Amino acid sequence: MPAVVPAVGRSLLYLVVAGIAWGTAGAAASLIFRVSDMGPLTLSFWRCAGGLVLLLGALALRPRARRAAPAVAEPRRRRLVRILGTGIGLTVFQSAYFAAVEATGLAVGTVVTLGAGPVLIALGARLTMGERLGRGGVAAVAGALAGLGVLVLGGESGEVRPVGVGLAVLSAAGYAAITLLTRWLGRDGGNSDALSTTTWAFAIGAVGLLPMAVFEAPGGLVPHTGQVGEVLWLLVYVAAVPTALAYALYFAGAAVVRAATVSVIMLLEPVSAAVIAVTVLGESLTVATLVGTLLLLVAVTGLALAEARAASARRRAAAAA
Repeated sequence: MPAVVPAVGRSLLYLVVAGIAWGTAGAAASLIFRVSDMGPLTLSFWRCAGGLVLLLGALALRPRARRAAPAVAEPRRRRLVRILGTGIGLTVFQSAYFAAVEATGLAVGTVVTLGAGPVLIALGARLTMGERLGRGGVAAVAGALAGLGVLVLGGESGEVRPVGVGLAVLSAAGYAAITLLTRWLGRDGGNSDALSTTTWAFAIGAVGLLPMAVFEAPGGLVPHTGQVGEVLWLLVYVAAVPTALAYALYFAGAAVVRAATVSVIMLLEPVSAAVIAVTVLGESLTVATLVGTLLLLVAVTGLALAEARAASARRRAAAAA
């Protein structure tokens, strides 16, 4: 037992750092949009390309024992579906998120994306896999929808733009699709290497985004800016910290910590993004924005608690059987 506690403690720390790091990606994007004519598709391409290079390095440096094939190998066709689905979903998730940040600001774009994601996952799991929401899940979904409504309808200051909210929901849909695909494929057993899958996903994203980035107006693949050094530094940061480092820490932590706990800890991402938006970028938060944000965060916490109760009930039923 004593050996387990440090492992769990480290895993919790990994998740905390990953959540905070992900919250800085949108801030870096906002700064890039302010000092250059780079578009969200181009930024997403450079994030995928840079993250791909760093993740390939991480795979090469990983101990040989961890590179070995899992005990139960994943069928080739299912692995292909996983990689393609994850790659497409990750591309939509990142590109739409950066577009949402550009359209409606860092705080609102991040909160809507991360708040709508778990709701879409819960609804998608109910429709595609027959998973029951339960009364707690239904209440959480209702609370999240109410939060989105307050955000959209209460933004009288012009900070909340429906187009940006729509892009954030699209980003959440990409995130939900990845999660649902992983959960659906995992029901039949067979192991997969999460870091390897993500590396392939970034490769697919880079290839798919390249032609769109080349023709994206107005800057194209190499945007115009008078602050080349700042843009390059921010691009390196986006590829290294909230991409390669954060994903590696997330996979390491999520492998040990319960899924419900992971969901709650990942709320650090929208919280950290909102703090950066107000203190660093000078974005203003209205009362309606704060209320909508709180409703979304409470809803996600409710979904995580409902998942924890359902998992506990399943374990008790299995033990009784």
